[in-house]
Amino acid sequence: MRADLNGAEAMTTLVTGAGLIGTEFARCALARGEAVVFVDPEPRADFLRMKLGAGNYVLAPHDVRDLPALIEVAKAHRVETLVHTAGLIGPRVQQSLSLAFDINLGGTRNVAETVRLAGVRRLVHISTLAVYDRRRETSEAMRQGIAEDFPRGGERGYGNFKGAKELILEAYAAAHRFELIMLRPANVFGLGHYWSGSSGGQKMHNLIEAAFEERGTRITLSETLPFEYVYAKDMGRAVDRAATVPLPDETIFNIGNGYVTSFEEVLAAVQALFPAMKYEIEAGERSQSRPAPLDISLAKRHLGWEPRFTIASAFADYLEELAHARGTAHRSGERHA
Repeated sequence: MRADLNGAEAMTTLVTGAGLIGTEFARCALARGEAVVFVDPEPRADFLRMKLGAGNYVLAPHDVRDLPALIEVAKAHRVETLVHTAGLIGPRVQQSLSLAFDINLGGTRNVAETVRLAGVRRLVHISTLAVYDRRRETSEAMRQGIAEDFPRGGERGYGNFKGAKELILEAYAAAHRFELIMLRPANVFGLGHYWSGSSGGQKMHNLIEAAFEERGTRITLSETLPFEYVYAKDMGRAVDRAATVPLPDETIFNIGNGYVTSFEEVLAAVQALFPAMKYEIEAGERSQSRPAPLDISLAKRHLGWEPRFTIASAFADYLEELAHARGTAHRSGERHA
């Protein structure tokens, strides 16, 4: 715990990774008077200022592969809740499976050990919809959505490593009796930076940024496939609910919009804001497959959460944030987005 501005003891949450999801959760936590400690080896102070202002947060520039540092931070700040977002994602995992193994799986082991050794009460782990074995999709799944008991597995490193992380944490939680809630988000997008490898989030950012700057952008063919998305602010609220509700009977939750959005629908939402937007699709073959949506009924029932943003309203909000960030950047000489 840390003292808040009034001298009272504030609850403290440790967040691994000072990126898009971590900062959106922190907005919620800070709004209810909680202190936040970010553990990130290369935290972007400008990005955090843009997202959080002068909030009650601390930066600890450590890597999740450094177990002693994690334990020291957790104990020093008397952390009660840990939100684990750090790791490589998407194509970056496939490009370097060995490095991703060390960061994603080794880092998750260290997070679990930190929870155990520092006496952290609850761990909220950010997983992904990519854990599901889409090779097993059925017509029933297409109609009703992918539920949390759908089989895990697949062929690519990102989803398989995330599935392995879930199994590691389930074993630790059962053995050491800490509270564990895991969220499986759809493709998260919002104003942020995408160093960790989110190609879908980067695509959405590239579209809105290019439209805002009145220039064209190139989109790879693979990024024109249908996806299920969730706006970062909706995701932040979901993490906040997972961190604060009494431990529910169900502890794994899909977090998405509950529907799959085509690339044409994404373009229409951007063009509604910027009719003159220009883009170019790289040549190649495009798959016509459409994945099944996530069933988000458990999150509604047990977390009291459901999305507030559509793709259209999310882009409108995104534009407001981008305009504000660029205005700040213009005055300070910094580039925030």
